[in-house]
Amino acid sequence: MRAERYRALLEARTRRPESIAEAAVRRARPASLFNEHGKLMVIAADHPARGALRAGPRALAMADRVELLDRLCLALSRPGVNGVLGTPDVVEDLLVLGALDGKVVIGSMNRGGLAGTVFEIDDRFTGYDAGTLAAAGFEGGKMLLRIDPDDPATVATVEACAHAVSALAERRLMAMVEPFVAHRADGRVRIDLSPEATIRAMTVAAGLGGTSAYTWLKVPVVDDMERVMAATTLPALLLGGEVGAEQDAAFEGWRKALALPTVQGLVIGRSLLYPPDDDVAAAVDAAVGLLREGSG
Repeated sequence: MRAERYRALLEARTRRPESIAEAAVRRARPASLFNEHGKLMVIAADHPARGALRAGPRALAMADRVELLDRLCLALSRPGVNGVLGTPDVVEDLLVLGALDGKVVIGSMNRGGLAGTVFEIDDRFTGYDAGTLAAAGFEGGKMLLRIDPDDPATVATVEACAHAVSALAERRLMAMVEPFVAHRADGRVRIDLSPEATIRAMTVAAGLGGTSAYTWLKVPVVDDMERVMAATTLPALLLGGEVGAEQDAAFEGWRKALALPTVQGLVIGRSLLYPPDDDVAAAVDAAVGLLREGSG
């Protein structure tokens, strides 16, 4: 990020905090959730607020905020990228930097289930709420829902997500729900990526709130995706998951899943912001290319 842009950001945060709200008001709103390829392409950057800073072999990859913003601004500038998912601190930095004009902005709502903690499943809503998202003129809110059958704290998160879905729908904002079945193993929360567990999590998420009219699902690419996606009529976005050396295999999985009728795009974070070869532009362009293939 250019030094003068960074100085302007620090100036706004230290001398003119009101300029953040002013930047939200000035932001050019997108005409649609979709880009010219007919899909939604979102760059995700809400991991740091949950204490999840790893990308590939780098344990603290996302800890350098200026580097993260540099990568985000580059990704958002690439043709075909039309959205961002982030917590207030990240979104506000991008607003001040002028990187969100015409972009779909999805605010991350529950980050209280900090990675690696004993209370991780009790995923409190510590970020955006529906009222704040509406006041800022953003397009929706995202929530993480991990269902651990052996952890009583799960039910509090289920209930909180249901209330959030209803509150967003009242304001006609997208409710992006990311559901998983999870279990603890060796003291850590592990996600079950079997087709059966993914189906179960999706069906629970689809039934949350007083209406599902504005609910979208954020789902992983797992085995037997055709059967998995047959579990709901709700629109879905594919998540990217962890950074790995098998990037070609990940892209092929996205390509196949994007052919399914309810899959409406991608929400990818570390896989594109911190690719194995560190070429952010090439990784983003390759992902957008998958969406263009589907629209053709």
